[in-house]
Amino acid sequence: MRHRIFNEDGEEDLVFVMGWGNRWTHENVSWLIGTLANADYRVHAFELPTNVDDFKADWLEPIAEYVVDLEGYQLLGHSAGALVGQALDGAENHVYLSPWWGYSDAYPDLALDLLAEIPTAFPFVPVGGMDRDALGELATDHQLATLPRWVSPAFVRETRRAQQELLTIDHDAVVFCSLRDPVISLRPIGERIPPEHVVLYDGGHELFSAPERETYVDVVLAALEEGATAVEQRRPVTV
Repeated sequence: MRHRIFNEDGEEDLVFVMGWGNRWTHENVSWLIGTLANADYRVHAFELPTNVDDFKADWLEPIAEYVVDLEGYQLLGHSAGALVGQALDGAENHVYLSPWWGYSDAYPDLALDLLAEIPTAFPFVPVGGMDRDALGELATDHQLATLPRWVSPAFVRETRRAQQELLTIDHDAVVFCSLRDPVISLRPIGERIPPEHVVLYDGGHELFSAPERETYVDVVLAALEEGATAVEQRRPVTV
């Protein structure tokens, strides 16, 4: 797992767990990290390995062991990063962008069940549909060209197990998501997050790749600073 600190002189620690396939060299991820740094956060950014044999050992434990040494921090998790983030301790505020707490209906349960039974961590299962329409209109050619193309049966098994073992989500957590997101299931969000703590945006899976990201970035920053109370006070008005 790769880890990097941005803006080491920042006043407050923020742990940003990126989504599957995200890299800080991707232009829109870099835009978001820069926005967080400009808000005077010391950003601890984590890139998740794109294949796992064990969810806890490969994804969760390295970050969980890291945050123990932080004296309080804000948590921002995108997609698979939100799957990791919900199991971390010590965050003051929790903000989740398109949390991958369930596979979308594009991936039938029966097919996932069958894949999960194959005893290999070799990535041979093609990942389709991760294009500009799915991610967001601002997704760049570089980002799309560098996204991983394969996952393993072990990856399917371990991520589904983690989704099935979701903890109770912090009562003050805030979720940003799109009703047109083809990557995640919205059901676990509705089951765990009060509707007044959910901010809907028009776009794909990545808020930071959505054309209206500038409209919502102040709300993201407010939620990181103040928790769910900031959402009702600053919720964007769209026509």
